[in-house]
Amino acid sequence: MSRICSPSKRFEIGLAAHPTFDGEGDGMARIDEVAAAAGVSISTVSYALSGKRSISPDTRRRVEAAATRLGYQPHAGARALAGRRTQIFALTEPLRADTHAPTHMAFVLAASVAARLREYDILLLTDEQASKGMQRVAASDLVDAVLVLDVAPDDERVAIARSLRIPTVFIGIPNDHDGLDCVDLDFEAAAVMAVDRLVDAGHEHVALLGQSEVAYRASNFPPRLRSSMRERAEARGVAHRFDHSGRTTTDVRAVRASVADALDAGVTGFLIHAAEDAHDAALAVIAERRLQVGRDVSVISVATVFDTSRLPSPVDTIPLVPSASCEVAVELAIARLQDPGRAPVVHLIQPEYRTAGSVSRRR
Repeated sequence: MSRICSPSKRFEIGLAAHPTFDGEGDGMARIDEVAAAAGVSISTVSYALSGKRSISPDTRRRVEAAATRLGYQPHAGARALAGRRTQIFALTEPLRADTHAPTHMAFVLAASVAARLREYDILLLTDEQASKGMQRVAASDLVDAVLVLDVAPDDERVAIARSLRIPTVFIGIPNDHDGLDCVDLDFEAAAVMAVDRLVDAGHEHVALLGQSEVAYRASNFPPRLRSSMRERAEARGVAHRFDHSGRTTTDVRAVRASVADALDAGVTGFLIHAAEDAHDAALAVIAERRLQVGRDVSVISVATVFDTSRLPSPVDTIPLVPSASCEVAVELAIARLQDPGRAPVVHLIQPEYRTAGSVSRRR
């Protein structure tokens, strides 16, 4: 099941309810039904029947047997289309002055690896005016699909995506996402998970140290996490506060002042959704107060891309895993290529809690 998220409501939709590769075929069966019968993924069925990728003999036999049993035949139009592909995806990732390069490059690498595993190459578009590069490659027939990174709440690439004749998949969720394929971490669920962990441990005053101010205007996910944290804290009846970690990038002095003020105000549980240097600064203030993480105060790093084991103190984390989002995005793009009429999906990846001993039960 893939959870569908919109600003005002959530509901569930089963991906298998829609044909997602090669159309419905010339026979009665759909490719998703063949995949289910053979116990493999939809892309494996496509590769096994088309011969475009090496598949083990046993898997190929299972797929062919399932296709024969169900009466599935790939659509002739889809087979013809496949022969004209460039095997290149464009990845639009605008690089701006405020771009946090380590995080963004982690997603670029993950998208490249996911595409290569499916025999696609990546054409990286880094224009600060992201729409120009996207329009240019779409008009030139250079690429088969477009993957969109660094998604803004009111992203200008939404309108372009709706006008293109090639698939576009957003790795992120713009506010206006009707009719678009999108994939992202369920940031709302991650915030709820983190707040619940602190409240269940007895913390009655929690704080969120967030990203820079500009991130809450330029990106979709920071305000989603912040809003969810606030709503969950209020629902659980605990005091809460929020501070940015800077204006455009991490401001260590601002972080130190925020954490010090929070401690003075009685905060005992911290959520950090910021860069690694903000974590370092926050933990330094806690240590200078002769407080111990996991005993006197609790800290959870939320939607983190970097390796938290490098921090001065072990910290529980709810990670943001680039490969998880990018692998789904590539699969959605391939599915859209094979079946342009497939129903769009917004696929939210469920958060995972990793314990490092940084949450203590309040005495």
